[in-house]
Amino acid sequence: MVFFVRTPGKQPPCLYERIFAGQRTASGISRELPGYRGDWIDHRQDMQAKLEAKKVKRLRRNVRIIEDSDGNKAVMVERIIFKGKKAIKWKDVKKYLENYINASFEIDETADIIHIGKNMPDEYTGSKYTYSLRGSNAKANANAVQGIPEIIRIAHGKYHRDNSGKKHKRKAANGWYRYDSYFVLPVYGQSGGIERYNVFHCSLIIRHANDGKMYLYDIIDIKKETSNSFRFQNLT
Repeated sequence: MVFFVRTPGKQPPCLYERIFAGQRTASGISRELPGYRGDWIDHRQDMQAKLEAKKVKRLRRNVRIIEDSDGNKAVMVERIIFKGKKAIKWKDVKKYLENYINASFEIDETADIIHIGKNMPDEYTGSKYTYSLRGSNAKANANAVQGIPEIIRIAHGKYHRDNSGKKHKRKAANGWYRYDSYFVLPVYGQSGGIERYNVFHCSLIIRHANDGKMYLYDIIDIKKETSNSFRFQNLT
């Protein structure tokens, strides 16, 4: 059997653009090779996912999931990397978030796959909610980005609502989902050492797009927990 490559138009042949479209039979008649194009697309998507995973790994995130005696989970973010006496440099936060674009993460509770789209960094750092934040909440919002994969993983309390606005008619054609999650940040004393840790609640806003995929749109409602709901031991 002789396989041939079909390169339509003047497109130069290259490894990733060639489509093995058929095979030549003894009579000289070509026929389609079933399933090849789909396999090729799946392979390319797998390779893309692996590349994105490597990008996230290169961030050297110092985070881990912790659990208390009652089974409550939170994402421990060990370092504060976005600081500002007057204001957070949101351009730096946006640049950090761009490392997540095209990556995807699974929620343990529901097995939902949450994708990070190219518009998420802009929404996260440029929304009205972000600009309304001040002080410790702004710092928490900025530094939470280090733990986004794990914050997604431990999310729970899935809630759905239909998309009622025209603005996101396509981007959220199948509605919106909301999940709860928690993360923990260190508080530094004057000597530079860690004095204590604060636990924060946050809400993940997920859009269910017309392509059937679920995308992280924003993380909002970041608020320090003041209740005794969490009993994490030996954090300091």
